Amino acid sequence: MAKNIDIHEVASFLADYASHLLGCGATCIRIEKNTHRMAEAFGVEFDISIMPTHIYVTACGKDASHNGVAIRKTASCGINFNLNARLSRLSWEVSDNRLDFATAVERFNKILETKPTGKWEVLFLTSFANAAFCRLFGGDPSAMLIVFISTLAGYRLKQIMLSDRRDVRLVFLCASFFSAALSAGGQLFGIGSTPEIALGTSVLYLIPGVPYINAVSDIIYKHYLCAFSRFADAAVLTACLTVGLCTGMLILGLKWF
Repeated sequence: MAKNIDIHEVASFLADYASHLLGCGATCIRIEKNTHRMAEAFGVEFDISIMPTHIYVTACGKDASHNGVAIRKTASCGINFNLNARLSRLSWEVSDNRLDFATAVERFNKILETKPTGKWEVLFLTSFANAAFCRLFGGDPSAMLIVFISTLAGYRLKQIMLSDRRDVRLVFLCASFFSAALSAGGQLFGIGSTPEIALGTSVLYLIPGVPYINAVSDIIYKHYLCAFSRFADAAVLTACLTVGLCTGMLILGLKWF
């Protein structure tokens, strides 16, 4: 199959593919396995280097007479499990069904054109999920209602600020402050019997869990540079979340302990 494929196009395609996988929240080991799986199906020798912000790909034919190199910046598509799953499925389709290169590229482009889940659906489902967390931590129905409203408002603010391309650290700080300020109303006005649980769980939707989990996976598979980068990003966002929460409590005169 390699004889009928431009090796530079293969390198370019695999670099694009890997950059979108990295951008949507895939671990480094998944990126390596998926790209090597497709490279083997295309009949090319392949090597990939994954950096926190860039992907470096080298591909060459079996006879090593031709080679191609491609560098791509990590795609800015945000954490997207649906995109992650669809791209991973593509690698298996290429490997199992032996799709030709042109068909694989066409399917890849169609996957990228898929519309994301509607913002209003995500907004309400996130709010319901956060209210459920409140219940898991022992919150009463009043606390759940407070958490639902504060999450709804805070997440909507997050969506608006991200659509305006604001710095994600500022987004986390403002969203956590807004949610904390709203949920603190339960404690200020004595609504329900567990207002402190409502306040504590109102910002859980902002916890950057995926970067933390991926950082552990990358450490296990010795991708230390990416692991440190993911962990540092998550720690900074967690710090911004904490500052926003504490600022809201401070302004409203609530005790921290």
